[in-house]
Amino acid sequence: MDDIVKQAIAKWPNVPDCYGWLGLDARGRWYLRDAATQAQGGFLVARGARLQHGKFIEFIHRNYEADARGCWYFQNGPQRVFVELEAAPLVWRVSADGETVAHTGAPAGRVQECLVDEHGRVYLRCAMGLGLVHSLDVACVAQQIERGHWLPQEVRAADLPAVYGFVPSPAAMARSAG
Repeated sequence: MDDIVKQAIAKWPNVPDCYGWLGLDARGRWYLRDAATQAQGGFLVARGARLQHGKFIEFIHRNYEADARGCWYFQNGPQRVFVELEAAPLVWRVSADGETVAHTGAPAGRVQECLVDEHGRVYLRCAMGLGLVHSLDVACVAQQIERGHWLPQEVRAADLPAVYGFVPSPAAMARSAG
């Protein structure tokens, strides 16, 4: 987490959390979801405006993490901005040699599981957590499978949040709790 963010948290400790305003798609792209977008429905229905500002995206990446409930958020100064997820909290980029890096640029660590859901989407559980493989890198995963490095296991997409401890829609969880 950036030092400036830590300082803001110390200065303003009681800023309310923000839900529904930020989304992450299956290709690791960020979307800003204003009130009008949110009124149209959840992130799978209405994405919002895709963020394009490189420095802002880098700031999000440096301050992106999960809380104890499995809700992923971006720590924006003193405020937690919870993220709506299309598929998983991380999106992996995989090279031909099997090196795996998160959409944030952070190294994933060793691949521990390779999963394929009923839609043919490929997920990897790494030291960093569970993530969806970017669609452009599925061929690299296939090479690792063919070489015997990774053994794919079938999984139901709907089971992933409970099994791997992440919340796809913190906004929906907050609404049901409130």
